[in-house]
Amino acid sequence: MKRNGIQRIPGGVIAAKGFRCAGVRCGIKTRAGAPDLGLILSERPAVAAAVFTTNRVQAAPVLFDREILKHGPVRGVVVNAGNANACTGLKGLRDARRMSQLAAECAGAAPGRFLVASTGIIGVPLPLARVESGIRDAATRLGRTPAHADAIARAIMTTDLVPKAAAVAVRVGGKAVRIGGIAKGSGMLAPNMATMLCFITTDCAIRATLLRRALRETVGQTFNRITVDGDCSTNDTVAVLASAAAGNPPVERTGPGFRAFRDGLLAVAEELSQALVRDGEGASRFVEISVTGARSESEAARVARSVATSPLVKCAINGGDPNWGRIICAAGYSGAAVEPERMRLWINGQMLFRNGMPAAVPREKLVACMKPKEIRVRLDLGRGRRRARVWTCDLSKEYVSINADYHT
Repeated sequence: MKRNGIQRIPGGVIAAKGFRCAGVRCGIKTRAGAPDLGLILSERPAVAAAVFTTNRVQAAPVLFDREILKHGPVRGVVVNAGNANACTGLKGLRDARRMSQLAAECAGAAPGRFLVASTGIIGVPLPLARVESGIRDAATRLGRTPAHADAIARAIMTTDLVPKAAAVAVRVGGKAVRIGGIAKGSGMLAPNMATMLCFITTDCAIRATLLRRALRETVGQTFNRITVDGDCSTNDTVAVLASAAAGNPPVERTGPGFRAFRDGLLAVAEELSQALVRDGEGASRFVEISVTGARSESEAARVARSVATSPLVKCAINGGDPNWGRIICAAGYSGAAVEPERMRLWINGQMLFRNGMPAAVPREKLVACMKPKEIRVRLDLGRGRRRARVWTCDLSKEYVSINADYHT
């Protein structure tokens, strides 16, 4: 399907030219046979950019990667699942460095040019011998087939139920440029950033400063606009690597080429971020909160996030309960200067509230608007012309069960 010059394509993280990947099992996850280590290799030095967690408690891979990115192009990413390597002190940092060094050695790359990521339980030392074995194994299995793409998408999963991948092609300077990625995340999903790992590759030739700008703008509209439970993790990472293998005229300044690339990046990130929410722990409904009529985008986003993170709103949606008062209430305590008499509220197209009063809606229509598996909430503040969206899911008994048993 092609829309606005953006064509959806298969391939995920290896849709772009110049990349290979592998996903293997090294024995970190307790589930029998589950892959838990992945490797992404760029066949040439790749321009890289990343955005990390805003949590003040940051895992060793996050601290390590921040330093790596200060020193130019990278050759790939090595990632493990089942152990976060967070709150593990100096040993954790040494283990992250060792993962990077060994990945580079096995790939024939310069030392220290591999980014590192980990996800899983916090406060448990990384089983480094198993990880090392997995890196060596993965390096012998690198490839570009659909099976390779699926293996790495599964290797980064923790409580996820399904792998998450997306890819598009766009035209930059008359050349086809491909952008693709994978992501994991199901719980501990909250804005700034959402708890997740995401790795995106592209064959676009683009200046590092513009790649960073495109990523920041994209994350602000996607991964910072999702929430499952309001928790922010220690390991959140969105990284993008650009191989320049597409042969396009390098994107050196903002203009049509930059905008085309950024729109493609946005399309991939939006698909992946929504997939994270759809796979939220215990989730049965996907919810879009759209706030319009705000005086600024930040005001709209503040209200949308307040509604999206309200446990009462999320429980009502889980039960199909048309208790729209909880939405109005959450908007009221958002910190934005909302005015009830100006507000209007729709759920799945049905107006429920306007001018500070309930709309006259028969009970059967109230109930009907809450039945679909996808719930679209639109709240107009009546204060301006700015808008923002946040994606979330319902809150279920299954969510509690999953997280009550996560460690044990």
